[in-house]
Amino acid sequence: MTLAALDSVRIILVNTSHPGNVGGAARAMKNMGLSELWLVAPENYPGAEANWRAAAALDLLESARVVETLQQALADCQYVVGASARERTIPWPVLDPRRCAREILDRARRGARVAVVFGREDRGLTNAELQQCQLHLHIPSHENYRSLNLAMAVQIVAYELRMLTLEEQLPATAQAEWDAPLATQENLERYYRHLETTLTEIGFLDPAAPRQLMARLRRLYSRIQPDEMELNILRGILTETSKSIRDEGKD
Repeated sequence: MTLAALDSVRIILVNTSHPGNVGGAARAMKNMGLSELWLVAPENYPGAEANWRAAAALDLLESARVVETLQQALADCQYVVGASARERTIPWPVLDPRRCAREILDRARRGARVAVVFGREDRGLTNAELQQCQLHLHIPSHENYRSLNLAMAVQIVAYELRMLTLEEQLPATAQAEWDAPLATQENLERYYRHLETTLTEIGFLDPAAPRQLMARLRRLYSRIQPDEMELNILRGILTETSKSIRDEGKD
């Protein structure tokens, strides 16, 4: 899936009461590559707080479509997802944001115009509005505090959509581009001998009763896999430690 699929995803905010949430939603959208914002009968909009909260996403506010009804906002859409935490008396297809994002992008990739609808800050979408959606989206917040800010909800959904579009480009593991090659086994053995000598010299290791100390230290360094530069730093520390011990002995 490509980022172009996001161009077919429309974010719709229904009857928002706080202009700051509209600005926050616009900023969340732009952060994640979404660009189509529709507003259904917003209260107190436009407003200075919407612009302030949008930050560098003012272009999304300027291009946002404002309509009077949800039907107008959905007229040209082929697939509709409604965000809701409402208890349902009639069972309805519902997914979490991660699985829902996959469904949304799959539809968008096949050419459908997809709408994701968010409701009012205080009571969400009505049952009648939810019944206009083919799929419901539920954000599984903690049971002790289920209230979620509107702009935060948009951010969560937009993030999951963004992650799916980038999944083949992102690293699968936490590997970095190292600036030095990993230490060779030969140099590691030199280090272990140097370490054992220094630990004996400072009295930390008793050769008569080593207690598996060197074996455990080998296991530690095997786990972290130092590179050649790091190994040189460690050997430098051992050298200076030995030098300090000898200098103290001369006093």
